[in-house]
Amino acid sequence: MEKIIAFGDSNTWGLNPAMKSRYPENVRWTGILRSMLLRSGFLLTEEGLCGRTTVFEDPRRAGLKGSEDIPRVLSGNPEATAAIVMLGTNDCKKAFRASAEEIGTGLEHCLDAFEKKIPPERILVISPITLGRNVWQPDKDPDFDRQSVSVSAGLKEVYSRIARRRKHLFLAASDYVRASGYDDEHLNAEGHRILADAIYRELAVSVIA
Repeated sequence: MEKIIAFGDSNTWGLNPAMKSRYPENVRWTGILRSMLLRSGFLLTEEGLCGRTTVFEDPRRAGLKGSEDIPRVLSGNPEATAAIVMLGTNDCKKAFRASAEEIGTGLEHCLDAFEKKIPPERILVISPITLGRNVWQPDKDPDFDRQSVSVSAGLKEVYSRIARRRKHLFLAASDYVRASGYDDEHLNAEGHRILADAIYRELAVSVIA
């Protein structure tokens, strides 16, 4: 059975913004999508990691650079014939001071790594949800600031251009869902369900057709 890799950060891992725990499999978008894909003869493997970036080194936590982790993921999933990549939110943290274009360059390093095994037309690039305007408040996530919110809003356009140029599939999560008011950063349960449906429809165009 063919396998699809879902590679991302805490919104792929399934962090519950209200409880600060992980949503159960039947709530998070990866688990919902897995059930949908099984009916089409595909497996989905979850490779979400809280705090993961594209290429930036977190000064407080090592091992979160997505570009460096992709070879491990690919070697551990030799049956993988497609991938979903949703990264960029953590790259917006104030510690990195990265522009949307610089984050896009980081994304391309990740895509280069995936393309060593997976054809570009079978890679779905997802630009992440936009951070809520108050995400930087002390009771939410002060790793971000006001500029982070602006940068996150610019990722859709940058990622769209990259995907088009590289012949990848593309979906903007912000077209369908928004961050929960609990933390202005993560999806609520309804957001996970909606995103799973949108991703399945995009994959059905060519990957699982």
